[in-house]
Amino acid sequence: MNEKLLNTFTDKFGEGGNIRLFFAPGRVNLIGEHTDYNGGHVFPCALTIGTYAAVRARQDRIVRFYSMNFEEKGIIDIDLDKPLEYSKELDWVNYPAGIIWAFKERNLICPNGFDIVYLGTIPNGSGLSSSASIEVLTGYVLKSLFGFEVSNTDLALIGQFSENRFNGVNCGIMDQFAIAMGKKEHAIFLDTSTLDFEYVPVRLDGIRVVIGNTNKKRGLGDSKYNERRSECEKALELLQGACSIKTLGELDEKTFDGLSSVIGDPVLIRRAKHAVYENRRTVRAVEALNANDIRLFGELMNQSHVSLRDDYEVTGNELDTLVAEAWKQPGVIGARMTGAGFGGCTVSLVEEDRVDAFIENVGAAYKEKIGYAADFYVVDIGNGPEEL
Repeated sequence: MNEKLLNTFTDKFGEGGNIRLFFAPGRVNLIGEHTDYNGGHVFPCALTIGTYAAVRARQDRIVRFYSMNFEEKGIIDIDLDKPLEYSKELDWVNYPAGIIWAFKERNLICPNGFDIVYLGTIPNGSGLSSSASIEVLTGYVLKSLFGFEVSNTDLALIGQFSENRFNGVNCGIMDQFAIAMGKKEHAIFLDTSTLDFEYVPVRLDGIRVVIGNTNKKRGLGDSKYNERRSECEKALELLQGACSIKTLGELDEKTFDGLSSVIGDPVLIRRAKHAVYENRRTVRAVEALNANDIRLFGELMNQSHVSLRDDYEVTGNELDTLVAEAWKQPGVIGARMTGAGFGGCTVSLVEEDRVDAFIENVGAAYKEKIGYAADFYVVDIGNGPEEL
């Protein structure tokens, strides 16, 4: 991987100088979906697949970007002396450019430019957070190149700020946080309303994490993501007329059920119900994992998918097919969609000796029903960003 990256770098930008290599992971959320912007808990982990970068400082104020995943776009450059703003011409570079902009907003100004080549091993548009991986990686590069004093938590917050304000996607903190704070063989139990978190060991003796990619492409900005967020905000506003809460994550199921009639609109009730119930499911799932009850953890994953399908309506035929076929397979502990939905990926816990049959059977059924193939990845839980 490193050699491939270096060869491309010297091919595009020439030899010589101090070329440095960096990596930031992708992430998968085990449970706790669409809770992060509702003040609830999430339970993601960093993966050993992610985004690599080769970087070399320049003497001038130009930054030149090249992605091995979008070779047809060629080299795209920006001038640090000109105002930075989102533009269609920048294409994928809006993500790293947004980080440079967000650093500048914090008065962390790059003293000079640099050349950078990216190589992502996360399938693009899969919902494993390729965009957040690029954001955290770029932040880590800036911190390392220019000696900026920012913590990994800061990198997560800067990434979210950039995605919200520069790229116009109203995402929560989970993706950037999971990537910036990843720890090998641990998932992160994060309270998104306070950023309090704990690392929880994921002991999967004889069980593997299998990602199923629907290969249905989706972009967060043009999905119904922002619409769901606004529906939850409306429901919260109506509930606040009846009780003193700042977020939906503060409610338990019983309290919500007693108050839901004040929301009135049945669609808004279902959206808020998902946020409340999913948050409590996530808390219980972590308790189950700590008690070594992997079966209960799997059952809660299944319940999470049903809620995302019926109450939150963010799954769609492709995700539902992958999950329904996963549930039929022997050796499956639990399966659910992961990420924003409307395409993207599923996550399944599968007994190790059943993984090959699982991939073959689910893959065949999916292709027959959907008309094109899904891809599968058996993944490990990895660390956060690093210089290689």
